Amino acid sequence: MGGSGRDGTVGPGWLVDLEDRARAVLPEPVLRYIGEGARDEVTLGEATAAWREVRLLPRVLRDVREVRLGGELLGAPTRSPFGVAPMTLQRAAHPRGEVAMAEAAGEAGVPLVLSSNAGSTFAEIGATGATWWLQLYMTPEREVAARLLDEAVRHGAGAVALTVDTPVVGTRYPSPAGGRVWDVADPAWLGANLPEEGRTPDPAHRAKAMDLAPADLAWLRERSGVPVVVKGVLRGDDAADAVEAGADGVWVSNHGGRQLDQAQATARCVARVREAVGDRATVLVDGGVRSGLHAAVGLALGADAVLLGRPLFMALAADGPDGVRRALALLHDELEETMRLAGCADVGALRGVVDTGR
Repeated sequence: MGGSGRDGTVGPGWLVDLEDRARAVLPEPVLRYIGEGARDEVTLGEATAAWREVRLLPRVLRDVREVRLGGELLGAPTRSPFGVAPMTLQRAAHPRGEVAMAEAAGEAGVPLVLSSNAGSTFAEIGATGATWWLQLYMTPEREVAARLLDEAVRHGAGAVALTVDTPVVGTRYPSPAGGRVWDVADPAWLGANLPEEGRTPDPAHRAKAMDLAPADLAWLRERSGVPVVVKGVLRGDDAADAVEAGADGVWVSNHGGRQLDQAQATARCVARVREAVGDRATVLVDGGVRSGLHAAVGLALGADAVLLGRPLFMALAADGPDGVRRALALLHDELEETMRLAGCADVGALRGVVDTGR
């Protein structure tokens, strides 16, 4: 069920409406690429349903006249516990791509995580004034990744999210309709910050490290001087190992169902990751979140923030930065309402309103 946004938008189908309008403007291969999952798309198909399976135990007799959604995330202030997940091809959705997305995120007071394959430069993103982090794939030659990292930090990246679930790119079956996105992609849509030798369109053709180890986290932390988040963790023991190795945060993610098919839904993994790391690290989650209520569930399970990808891509395609602003405002409002109904005056109070069956 939707709600009322700050611009007066009302209705339960706000996301459906966005997607319908995005489909009218996006090239078919781009639309397929954004929406597809790995192999049989089992993980992709379970993502949103897993959030709906969780049940809440609301508190009562609580003063919820004032509800506080703001806080701090990896050292930066936020107005809502949301963020924009890394996505490539944003310039296929809007001519200004990631810059338009960053402007909307900055106005909403939430961080943007910039894909290492973005079509906008670090300088352009830094100039928006938004809080932003770099999503990084480690390369077999660490120095190649180091150059990308150095440049991002120079232009204001506040953290680096190292993606650890992609030693190779997972298989996605071709569409019966034919046509690959990389056959129609404008070279300007991607790779703006990659060295020339790394600017092949298809990410499957870019070498990625298959020997990632805990030592890489310490190296990244020392090299960058900014917080390091490990993205792509589903297991509690992996999360604990990452924090022990120096990670400041753990990002519960299955890559939007685009890597290992039949991997567990992120909604079912947040609690075990939080239990494993305790209060030693920031916990983030993405995957199938489609409402403020889903976000509340993620926070109640132990996340500090919830990140969204596909819905905001659709918002950008449908209405540009205004669409992203409206989507983030509506998510904020839905979460605020959920917190009042759950008897939680601040985001931290949501922890523990999940029915664990005890």
